[in-house]
Amino acid sequence: MKRNQAAIDAEIAQFRAIPWCAKILSDSSLVIDQSFSRFEKPKFEDALLSHTLNTPETIPGFITFYTEPKDPKAMVTELNAFISLGNLIDGWGGICHGGIIMTMLDEVMGQLPAVNKLRGVMNDIQLMTAYLNTTFLKPVKTPTTVMVTSRLVKQEGRKYFIDGVIRDEHGTEMAKGKALFVMLKSRL
Repeated sequence: MKRNQAAIDAEIAQFRAIPWCAKILSDSSLVIDQSFSRFEKPKFEDALLSHTLNTPETIPGFITFYTEPKDPKAMVTELNAFISLGNLIDGWGGICHGGIIMTMLDEVMGQLPAVNKLRGVMNDIQLMTAYLNTTFLKPVKTPTTVMVTSRLVKQEGRKYFIDGVIRDEHGTEMAKGKALFVMLKSRL
């Protein structure tokens, strides 16, 4: 995994410069990082968000943040992200394409297990989205910054049920999703 600390710092600073984001990020108990999807990896893994949608006109900023559990062996059950959206992800002029809405939900929901793997509280076996049911509540106007929240609802063996929601700066729900992620029996 290739990490560029200057790029990470710049991406976090971008959100600290937005007043409503800065207010949330001022909580000193938060673990804040650039999205895992933004790091270049071998074999084009995460290329959609690390390369294709990583431009000033598409998704110029994407960070995640969560509160570290008091018990270091406990799972993080909620993960948040700030995502900035440009105009080259529009379907209709000035409105984010629905496929990008679903991509944001899928990415942030999928990063909840990734955080727990990095923390060593989950097996390092790949998970894949089995389904993602999305409800579009309001058009997401662009350019803008949104907050995406994912929550682990329950785990049954290799199945992880995760809910997600996209909100605007006022806390208005714009879209929500319910997903099932399944841990593979072996690596791809």
